[in-house]
Amino acid sequence: MTHVGGVQSWCLGVTLQLILAAVLHQGLATVAPPTTAQTTAAPHKDPGRPEKGNYMVTKSNGTVCLLASMALQLNISYNSLSQNKIVQDVVNLQPNLTKASGSCDLDRASLQLFTDELTHLNFTFTLNATSNKYHLSQVSLLVHWPDMKDPLSAFNGSVDELRGTLGFSYMCREEQTLSLAQNWSINTFQLQVQPFGVTGDQFGAAEECQLDEDDMLIPIIVGAALAGLVLIVLLAYFIGRKRSQAGYQTI
Repeated sequence: MTHVGGVQSWCLGVTLQLILAAVLHQGLATVAPPTTAQTTAAPHKDPGRPEKGNYMVTKSNGTVCLLASMALQLNISYNSLSQNKIVQDVVNLQPNLTKASGSCDLDRASLQLFTDELTHLNFTFTLNATSNKYHLSQVSLLVHWPDMKDPLSAFNGSVDELRGTLGFSYMCREEQTLSLAQNWSINTFQLQVQPFGVTGDQFGAAEECQLDEDDMLIPIIVGAALAGLVLIVLLAYFIGRKRSQAGYQTI
């Protein structure tokens, strides 16, 4: 039975290595790249996880042409009146205080979100009619909060994020960061968006982001490794038992 015990120890070691490799893979996949933004003050208090809002854009005839469901968090550096220096602030977009509008064309759709505090955020999506693929192509932001010395107006017209297929929605449950400029970025949570090919007022089938796929990979690897361990241990047990019974046979 010493042989069986050795096999079991070897199987356990291999399984632990597989599980550790899967965990390390997940950790490396979700580490965000370092930011290059420079500020002279630490961020304000963490506002916590933002609340998810549901938004839609309709055509002039009332037909829904864009759907979005997401929680948004703004990371902004600005010149503070109260502190008299550049500070970095993290602010959650509150759905109950946010209004939505926008427009839709054959190959271009926009979602505009704005609040009473003069926070105006605009997402523009572009559709490639040849490949039937769409992506987030432009993001603009205008904010003028009470503590700002001057309004912040920013625009990025070369975005290539949230890629999906016509008739399908793009989904990313995990937190992801849209790095748009040195002084501002957007964190998204539980995001699902469909800017083209909307039928009725429901999302089409979802195409999930890589972060979600990596997150689902861990339990699959662990489950497969454990199942393999159980199978090998059982096999080693029966082989050892058969050899033990053969050793006691009379000649």
